Amino acid sequence: MIVALPTRQGDIDDHFGHCDHYTLITVNEENRIVFSERMESPQGCGCKSDIAPILAERGVKVMLAGNMGQGALNILKKAGIEVIRGCSGPIDVVINKWLKGELKDNQITCDHHDCDHHDDEPGHGQSHLKPL
Repeated sequence: MIVALPTRQGDIDDHFGHCDHYTLITVNEENRIVFSERMESPQGCGCKSDIAPILAERGVKVMLAGNMGQGALNILKKAGIEVIRGCSGPIDVVINKWLKGELKDNQITCDHHDCDHHDDEPGHGQSHLKPL
């Protein structure tokens, strides 16, 4: 199984559609990491890019993400990728928590539709989240 982690400077990126790259981790039947690789991220929001089918073609079955909009979540799920939102911190810590069964989807979705201007908005990263 391949797990995708939206990554920026070794940590889970807070908004997957803006990540620097994806870390793709292959996990074997014994739930052990056997391979890790970097995959460049397309520019733009996840719901407007073609990242979901690309990840699905690469064999990704799970995405461990920070935050994302509902459109991106729907596109990833339609591509057969399970999404666990609310992840944060170093990617090695996050993947190990997932392997131990310690991560659950927080069901919080970013509600901004104009993703290109997140960094210009006051309070970015603070109050733009809402529970489903």
